[in-house]
Amino acid sequence: MTQQRSLAIITGASSGLGFEMAKLFAKDGYDLAITGSSDRIFEAAETIRELGVEAYPHKADAAAYEGVEGFWDFVSDLDRPVEAAVLNVGIGIGGGSFLETSLEDEMRLISINITGTVHLAKRVVHHMVPNSRGKILIVSSISATTPTPYETVYGPSKAFGFAFAESLREELRETGVTVTALLPGATDTNFHANAGMGDTQIGSSSKNDKELVAKQGYEALMNDIDHVVGGDEKTKKEAEDNRTTSETEKAAIHAEKTRP
Repeated sequence: MTQQRSLAIITGASSGLGFEMAKLFAKDGYDLAITGSSDRIFEAAETIRELGVEAYPHKADAAAYEGVEGFWDFVSDLDRPVEAAVLNVGIGIGGGSFLETSLEDEMRLISINITGTVHLAKRVVHHMVPNSRGKILIVSSISATTPTPYETVYGPSKAFGFAFAESLREELRETGVTVTALLPGATDTNFHANAGMGDTQIGSSSKNDKELVAKQGYEALMNDIDHVVGGDEKTKKEAEDNRTTSETEKAAIHAEKTRP
């Protein structure tokens, strides 16, 4: 009898870090259940299948309860143990001050970055703990380590993700389920353009290679490391410096990078 491959699930896997992470799992022989908000998720699945594994794509709105629950129902219908879960989906909002940005957009950000993460994590934890095994990666951001003016809701949403991951890791310490947080610095994805930050200093600056950041997150997950900063040495030093720099000073530095 042919042994069934392990199954990993990844949100926000149409492109960017989620897609790069999916390719790393595929190269290690995992089948993938992946979700995204557009038809590009089906194209991503085709690319993953070319690596010799099976990919199960599901299109869903991560901002809606039904979207998150629908993806989990889709995964459950596969009737296979989930060995790894990458909670990667997230959006940013920039391009203006809190005074100028849309409340509707910010509530959607909270629904995706916070509510959706908690929702799917709850389903994953309830699935993994009875199996006494599993690996969870929560994608936060280096923005979790600093105030983020002109991304005034985004940064706190990622701070939540980091604290949530570290808290959950401790709770699950004796269960066989591990939790890792990935804190990427600015990365060469469409994130800043999609967030309306193309005309900012950070939007036009050089960025970390997405393949490198995905690899760092993947290796940290596989080696049961509590968190890792994703990026080059400059990015890692920035995260280190943020531990000792005052909040007001960090806020001013960030504002220079993100002010339109």
